[in-house]
Amino acid sequence: MNEPEALTRQSLTANGTSDNDLRNSLRTGALVMLARGVYLRRADYDALDEAGHHRVRARFAGSRLGPDEAISHVSAAVLHDLDIWKVPLTRVHVSRPRRSGRVTAHLHAHPTAWDEGDLVTVRGVAVTSVARTVVDLARTLPRDQAVAIGDSALRLHPNAGPQLARALERARHRTGTTAAASVLEFLDGRSESVGESLSRIRMRESGLPAPDLQREVVVRDGRRYRLDFFWDGHGIVGEFDGNIKYRDRRDILAEKRREDALRDLGLEVVRWNWAELDRFEVVAGRFARAVARARGRNAVSAR
Repeated sequence: MNEPEALTRQSLTANGTSDNDLRNSLRTGALVMLARGVYLRRADYDALDEAGHHRVRARFAGSRLGPDEAISHVSAAVLHDLDIWKVPLTRVHVSRPRRSGRVTAHLHAHPTAWDEGDLVTVRGVAVTSVARTVVDLARTLPRDQAVAIGDSALRLHPNAGPQLARALERARHRTGTTAAASVLEFLDGRSESVGESLSRIRMRESGLPAPDLQREVVVRDGRRYRLDFFWDGHGIVGEFDGNIKYRDRRDILAEKRREDALRDLGLEVVRWNWAELDRFEVVAGRFARAVARARGRNAVSAR
C-alpha cells in the first residue's frame, strides 16, 4: 500500500519551507495538521479516510519509538488492516514496559510486559502481533467492536487463530480477560464484513439458532451462490444487505434473480439491513414467520 509519509516542521524546513510559509499553508488548507508538528498535504489528506489518517500518524509515531516499545491496540489493528468500526481514532496507541501509562491529546501509552511472539514489524515499525492485538482489544473494547475486529483478523490472517489462546493465556493477569475469552470463543473468520459480524451477535442475543456461514448452494440452472447465513434444518437463508443503497438497477435485478432461484429450491429468504441491526427483534420476527412457512410447506408436501 503506497501511502504518503507524514510531514514535519523539520522535513518541510529542510526542503525550503519557512515558518511563514508553513503558517500560510495551514491557513489556506494546503497543509492539514494531523497532530502537533505532523502534517499532510491537502491532496494526500483528502485521498485517505479516517483509518488512513490514523495509519499515517501511527507509522510516524512508530518510527520514533524506543527498542522496547510498539504500536498497539486499535492503532495496531489499523496497521494490520483489520476492520475498525466505531472505535475512536483520536489517539495513537503504543505499549511499553512501564509501571504506569500516559494519555495525551494524541497519544495513549499502555504499560505492559512482552512475551515471545508478541511483536512483529509492519510497514517498517514495531507492532503487536495480530493475536496480541485481538486479545488486547477483546479485553478493552465493547463486544460489538471487538468481535468485528477479531472476525476480520481471522479472515485476513487465518494463521493467527491458533495463537489467540496462547495470547489470552499470557494476558491472564491483565484486566478484561473474562470478556476477552467470551469474544474469542465467538469469533469466526467466515464473517465477511462488520455487518455480518454484528448480525451474528444479534442472532445470539435474540436467541436465534446459530447459522452456517458462507454455505454454497447450486440452483436449478447450475449457478452457484454463496449465502451469508444458512439454517439448514429450517431451509432458511439469511442475507445482510450492507450495501443495498449503493446498488444500481442491474444489481437489484441480479439480486432478485438470485432470490427467485433460492426460493425455487424451496428455501425461505430473510433479509435485513444496517438500520435493523439496532432493532433486531424485527428480523427475529421475520425469521419466526419464515420457519412457520417452511413448516407449513413441509406438512403439505408430506400428505
